[in-house]
Amino acid sequence: MVGTGSRSQMYQDAIEKTYAAHAHLVGLCDVNLGRVELARERSRSHSSPPPPAYASVDFERMIADTKPDFVIVTTVDATHDDYIIRAMDAGCDVISEKPMTTTAEKCQRVLDAKQRTGRSLRVTFNYRYSPPRTQVKDLLMSGEIGDILSVDFHWMLNTSHGADYFRRWHAHKQHSGGLMLHKSSHHFDLVNWWLGALPVTVQATGKRAFYTPAMARRFGLSGAHERCLTCPETALCGFYLDLAANPGLKSLYLDQELRDGYVRDRCVFRGDIDIEDTMNLLVAYDNGATLTYSLNTFNAWEGYTITFNGTLGRIEHTIVESTYVNGTDTVQGGIAADGVTTRVIPLRGAPRVLTPWTGTGGHGGGDTVMLDEIFLPAAPADPYLRAADERAGTAAILVGIAANRCFATGEQVNVSDFVSAFARPDYAPMPSRTDPLPMPDRAARAV
Repeated sequence: MVGTGSRSQMYQDAIEKTYAAHAHLVGLCDVNLGRVELARERSRSHSSPPPPAYASVDFERMIADTKPDFVIVTTVDATHDDYIIRAMDAGCDVISEKPMTTTAEKCQRVLDAKQRTGRSLRVTFNYRYSPPRTQVKDLLMSGEIGDILSVDFHWMLNTSHGADYFRRWHAHKQHSGGLMLHKSSHHFDLVNWWLGALPVTVQATGKRAFYTPAMARRFGLSGAHERCLTCPETALCGFYLDLAANPGLKSLYLDQELRDGYVRDRCVFRGDIDIEDTMNLLVAYDNGATLTYSLNTFNAWEGYTITFNGTLGRIEHTIVESTYVNGTDTVQGGIAADGVTTRVIPLRGAPRVLTPWTGTGGHGGGDTVMLDEIFLPAAPADPYLRAADERAGTAAILVGIAANRCFATGEQVNVSDFVSAFARPDYAPMPSRTDPLPMPDRAARAV
């Protein structure tokens, strides 16, 4: 495994605890050997032999020494492609966190490496596996609302989770590609998978309007400062993060600063941030559907609302998520109590509210289902085809890459302009758009 930050812990715990009979962690690699040593201590806490440690410059040596079947990539987003390609060239299959990478050029290099080496790449879009989101896929596959003509999708990040992207390395596009890649690739993949379709064109606008020095002054601060640890106005700032107060954040980040200089608690209002906090998109799909999408990072609640408008009706689906801050003991994508609402409204007749499918664990229960599929040797066949590879990884990030281009130019962008043709992902079959439709009853009016 390369990258030993907070996200790597899910995989390490899975390998050394839940799936210890089926998998073995043989090597750990990171730019910061202090974090590698923390991961080795985690192994000891699992009563597992601590894997050997390697600096990032010794990545190929780690592979040569340990001869792994798979390399798991959980590094900074902009470096995913580098480790994916180097692992494939060394003869390994790869499991990578999303996004697959952050630019069109890097995406093309990953596709070329896959073609050149024949190795496999899994991109871990765990939101596909969340039971209530799988339930939506099941509804769409059933054809109950006919052909999907349009989708309205609005994602809200609150000022705990949303603000956290502006403290960390994510606040610079050279590292994250912006939230259109780091965060929204999850959402674009969901829509691609839900519709069983590929994006064709993107129109988008984006701005940074909330996490700014001017907003700090509007909140009564004297201005933006460098970081929370040294801020003179901690008592006044509702965005203050105390790294020393949380054992996980302290050990992973504050205690490791002297090794690599990475500061985890930078001011969310500072002027050098170059990612957007307010984004709106219009996406056209190859099956004729259109998507309107928004991402806002400073809302009063966390989660999303999505509506599918079909030829036979409408699905309205909302999830309210619990508060999350990366690196703490909060659960990413955890669903609040009674936080799922799914309603099916036929073209004529009464709506019905569904009892949501449920699960436990990170990302609304999706992590558990996904890890079973990755690590169990005889995982059951999946009718929803939730496993994602480089094709799905490409389809998701191209929407974000196109959006970033739109932010810069103000023009509509053709998704096909960014990479050479790639094969269509495996999507579960959807209803045929040529099937006859039953004529709705004029006497039955929806309420």
